[in-house]
Amino acid sequence: MERTEYAGYLSVLSKWTTGPRSKWVTLFIWIACTIIASLAWPAANRMDRDSSSYLPHSAPSVQAQRNIEQSFPSATGTPALVVWYNSQGITSKDVKIITSVSQTLLVHPVTSQVAVPPLASMPATALSSLMSKDKTTLVLPVTLKSNATQAQLNRAIAQIKRIVEAQAGPQAITGSLNTHGLHVRITGPAGIAVDAVSLFQHADFTLLMATTLLVLALLIILYRSPILAFVPLVTVGIAYGLISPILGELSAQHLVTFDAQTTSIMTVLLFGAGTDYCLLMVARYREQLYRFQSKDSAIREAVGGAAGAIALSGLTVALALVSLLLAQYESYHEFAIPFCLAIVIMALAGVTLLPALLAILGRVAFFPFIPRPEASAGATSARRRSRRGEPGALSNWIARTATSRSVMVTTIGILILICLGLFTFQIRTTYSLISSFPTSMPSREGYAILSKHFEPGELAPVELLVPNQAAQSVTHALKDEPCVDTAYVVQTNGHTHLALVDVTLATDPYSNTAIADLAKVKDAAEKAVDSQRPGLQHGQVWISGPTATEADTAALTSRDTHVVVPVVIAIIALVLLLYLRSIVAALYLIATVILSYLGALGAGWLIIHYVLGSAAMQGAIPLYAFVFLVALGEDYNIFVVSRIWQTKGRLSHKESVAQAVASTSGVITSAGLILAGTFAVLASLPIQVLVQFGIVSAIGVLLDTFIVRPFIVPAITSLCGRFAYWPSRPSMAVEK
Repeated sequence: MERTEYAGYLSVLSKWTTGPRSKWVTLFIWIACTIIASLAWPAANRMDRDSSSYLPHSAPSVQAQRNIEQSFPSATGTPALVVWYNSQGITSKDVKIITSVSQTLLVHPVTSQVAVPPLASMPATALSSLMSKDKTTLVLPVTLKSNATQAQLNRAIAQIKRIVEAQAGPQAITGSLNTHGLHVRITGPAGIAVDAVSLFQHADFTLLMATTLLVLALLIILYRSPILAFVPLVTVGIAYGLISPILGELSAQHLVTFDAQTTSIMTVLLFGAGTDYCLLMVARYREQLYRFQSKDSAIREAVGGAAGAIALSGLTVALALVSLLLAQYESYHEFAIPFCLAIVIMALAGVTLLPALLAILGRVAFFPFIPRPEASAGATSARRRSRRGEPGALSNWIARTATSRSVMVTTIGILILICLGLFTFQIRTTYSLISSFPTSMPSREGYAILSKHFEPGELAPVELLVPNQAAQSVTHALKDEPCVDTAYVVQTNGHTHLALVDVTLATDPYSNTAIADLAKVKDAAEKAVDSQRPGLQHGQVWISGPTATEADTAALTSRDTHVVVPVVIAIIALVLLLYLRSIVAALYLIATVILSYLGALGAGWLIIHYVLGSAAMQGAIPLYAFVFLVALGEDYNIFVVSRIWQTKGRLSHKESVAQAVASTSGVITSAGLILAGTFAVLASLPIQVLVQFGIVSAIGVLLDTFIVRPFIVPAITSLCGRFAYWPSRPSMAVEK
């Protein structure tokens, strides 16, 4: 798109946001909207998501659970497994404490409690059967309502802990498992859900503070101006102050759903993308302050030069995020609206609020290195040229290398990305939530105790719903399967003619092996049912439980990836095509970003697996990283290519490319370092899914910043020559 086609709109925008009075009006409107929204609506982080499944109603495990609840309402619920452990063996004193807790729960049920075993009235032999073979561990299952909200689960677990502390002392809950005595840990689906929310809630403040301090430190180093360093933070802070209550109100009205993970990643996205927009605008403003004596003229020119790229960048990222609405898995789907809204508001702040702040501060914002026109700046030096934002020796060398040795640069750059991308074939994924917890989390400690002292499958049995007359045949068939430890009929329903069968797998129910074994269990059950009633449809066997949920999650993730990825590519390609008016440029820009993503995923796996020692990557990471890296990575290409397109009528093709690379090198490198830094902050959190997402995203941004943007894209653009603009035919100066 030629600059003249949108120059008129940008001229109007700059006048409205940077005029003598309008700049104050713009600032007032933003502050007023933020204050009013914050007072009228709840903050986003106060809106808890219910503990309902992330799976759609059509998912087989969800349908199975619904059928089980209808046929056997007393057998359903969300179990909280209270694990009692004494390394020296459960003593008679310990048993008294445990039975006392059980009796208290019977007399004074906790929030949403459905059932608890009456241990106090059970004979010694029955009580002994609840212990592990080595008599060190006993499990007290407390069943909570299956439709309990997250807030109700939180209260229930807190109440159970208080009851335990009253009987066994606080040391039982908080003491190290390595010490002697009775220890208690709460795990199972309810305990895991509560710990997951607790992790993210505690991470929010840490993440916000760490990101703010990191960005502030990098901005002070970059600008060497204490005033200017706060301008991007103020811009992002005001934008966040408006976004949070808007999302909170949308959630309160049940128009959108999101969880603490969404708000955590949104914080990083806002700081990263928002700071990028600010850096681009500030760099343009500084350039113009060296050209114009009038700061008003300088800011108007800066808005005219940077607002288009910022708006296009925001549009590209927003549209890419909207594509997540096509996902069926709720964890992906719920990202779409909050993130899209956040980026749109942040981009709007970047082209309105930020120029207003810069116009108000004027040259003082750059104190102590105040930019002035060259006529009054005196003699130049390398340091002064750097302060003016002019290309340094390194930037000029990169530009010359990319344009003069295009074939070599392109070949080496692509080979680096391909070599890193080859490691993606080694990636193993997991959909286990508990594996993403720190080893010190209570639910994971409890899970580890159960895995060591009981059969691992007992933590989360598989539930089968089969016809009554086939129930015994199903249990006999399943017991012959090597992947099954036990299988027995729990209940039958004469009215619905259905039977509930509990199956304990011989392996970790949250592992990929268990997911694969589930197919064998279903196949064996269906064959057993068909043998009893020939011609019976396969739909007569329903499977529920955590393993079935993970199997559906894996299947939906695969489906969503195959749907969302091509849509994101098509959207970004269309935006580039409309902006650049070049099919060739749109194609190679998309190709380079995809290569960069694959390289980041491969390099991320090397760190996650070989450095951090994780056996698998969280299954959500590849799709999360793709959407963010492809959208954000295209930002830097847009910033560079927009400079090339702006000068293509005044300079020869290679000169346009070289000048664009040299002039944008400093600001884009700074933006990339800050964005990578904000993603890297996620790696400091005790949540594996965020750690892994942060690592892959940070690597992807660094690859874009130091390989794709400065070398590969300019080299390919230089190699293409005039064909880079095809089918457009711009007038170019003659190549020297």
